[in-house]
Amino acid sequence: MKALRALALMVMTVCLLSATAFGASYAIKQFDDGSKPASSGTPSASPSDGGTEPSNSPEPPFSLRSGDKGEEVRELQHRLFQLQWLPELTTGVYDGTTVEAVKGFQGKRGLKATGAVDQKTWDALVKMTKAPTRDQKFNVLKAGATLHGPGASGDDVRAVQARLKQIDWYAGDVTGTYDAATVTAVKGFQEKREIPVTGNVDQRTLDRLVAMTYEPTHEEMYNIEPQPGALDPRCGEGRALCVDKTTQSMRWVIDGKVQSTYDVRFGSAELPTREGAFSVYLKSRDHVSKLYGTSMPFAMFFSGGQAVHYSPDFAANGYNGASHGCANIRDYDGMAWLFDQVNVGDKVIVYWS
Repeated sequence: MKALRALALMVMTVCLLSATAFGASYAIKQFDDGSKPASSGTPSASPSDGGTEPSNSPEPPFSLRSGDKGEEVRELQHRLFQLQWLPELTTGVYDGTTVEAVKGFQGKRGLKATGAVDQKTWDALVKMTKAPTRDQKFNVLKAGATLHGPGASGDDVRAVQARLKQIDWYAGDVTGTYDAATVTAVKGFQEKREIPVTGNVDQRTLDRLVAMTYEPTHEEMYNIEPQPGALDPRCGEGRALCVDKTTQSMRWVIDGKVQSTYDVRFGSAELPTREGAFSVYLKSRDHVSKLYGTSMPFAMFFSGGQAVHYSPDFAANGYNGASHGCANIRDYDGMAWLFDQVNVGDKVIVYWS
């Protein structure tokens, strides 16, 4: 009897050990196959990720906003510089100036002007610009090879002098000779734009100069007094701001007699300055645009949100870029005087001569 009990106990022990081994083998196989125990509701642990499985979800949409810092902000700033919304030198800090530049870019492209860069804004900006180099992002500016310098002469030098004259860096006659006056003018232009100051024209200097000016006329190249375009007949009577798109000029006219003349920059193809006969319906001496957040001193509104006004950007950057539809004037003192002469109700005639 004792022998039978011992035999039965031995058989039960063997069966129990076999079942345990089978269960362990099954569990190991299940884990090797990548499945999880039925009772587990958490991701499997991984030494490399601290206990969570790698996510297969897509990257979140691109986003930059006020307060952000780093190389991505520098790239944003340089791309905005390429479209004349910011200066060339980047800061890497998404500050108030960057916010206003983004708002302006968004408003001009029909995007919601939030001042923060979402995926749509970024895609539009990338499509219109080139990826900046590391040197461009981190303000490593080096003088390039000299294209024009002391001793040079010819029409290319005439063009440089004429362009510098357009933005008031060069005085006197255009000579076609790269003399001391030209060196001084180029140095001043370079210093103002934080370009390496050499007095020689390299590619960066030429690109900035060309961007800020228009193609010099034959008259400008050879010191021939330009003839203003004909006054529109509608400017022949009464008081009128006579704005000529052909000659990029505005004349303040009373009964057909010109009282003063101003250089003008107009809107872009996207937001053109409207043409036709209007009248001043509102004057605002210290106006600030609600849409773009930009200063519009001595604003004289004539058609919706379009106005004749002094433009700090035009004064600083010349013909580089365009307005948002307004007639930009770069002569501050002249506009301060004109603002006090013009009355609500005076005519505004925008035309091609």
